[in-house]
Amino acid sequence: MSEYQYYEFQAVDRPLTKDELEGVRALSSRARISATHFVNEYHYGNFRGDERKLMEQLYDAHLYFANWGSRRLMLRLPTTLLPARSAEPYCAEDTLTCWTRKEHLLLGFSYEAEDGGEWDFETSFTLASFTPLRTELAAGDLRPLYLAWLSALTRWELEEDVDEDEYTSTVEPPVPAGLARLTGPQRALADFLHLDSSVDTPAFRLGRKRTPAEQGRESRFAARADRRPPPTTRRRLVVCRPSGQR
Repeated sequence: MSEYQYYEFQAVDRPLTKDELEGVRALSSRARISATHFVNEYHYGNFRGDERKLMEQLYDAHLYFANWGSRRLMLRLPTTLLPARSAEPYCAEDTLTCWTRKEHLLLGFSYEAEDGGEWDFETSFTLASFTPLRTELAAGDLRPLYLAWLSALTRWELEEDVDEDEYTSTVEPPVPAGLARLTGPQRALADFLHLDSSVDTPAFRLGRKRTPAEQGRESRFAARADRRPPPTTRRRLVVCRPSGQR
């Protein structure tokens, strides 16, 4: 069974300097490298660089995926355009992390296939599908962050040992407008994160009809929730890192 890994980086706000390019070229002899772009594919071996450091220091967007089910997307924006306090409510276990480095906020979207799942030899992505998300986020459109939180909720819901009381006590972050009319890059992100459209939240009820099974599940969870006091804390899903913490 052949392994496949794909790495892509893009510099958007400024091109790399000559010295920076030399440092990047030292990481790979086979990559396609320019002052604004880095692409490499691996059928064996691994990338010698540190993706996180490269994003913190040089690039504004990064895409990684492997045919065994690992997927990562990183975006970097100036904190003047998207402060950490705006992103933190959407941070979710295994799906979205955020941290700051100097004057930038970095967002890490990720998906990991379940152990023992089938390898995917057909699906592929390119970073160009996702870079417009930076512009959307910089303009105040937080739908990409909500999609990441929703993906985490979906995966938690599908766990066999999910605690229904804990599920119903989870506090939904601020709901952005327009979730029933996602942009092309947002739909690409939802696919990238394996977002299961069967998850039921008030926001997505506005954009689709629920199936009888979903309605039954909602009634069952709502009955439990009615017997509990209003939740005052957000549990499990929130994973916010202080500035600089790795």
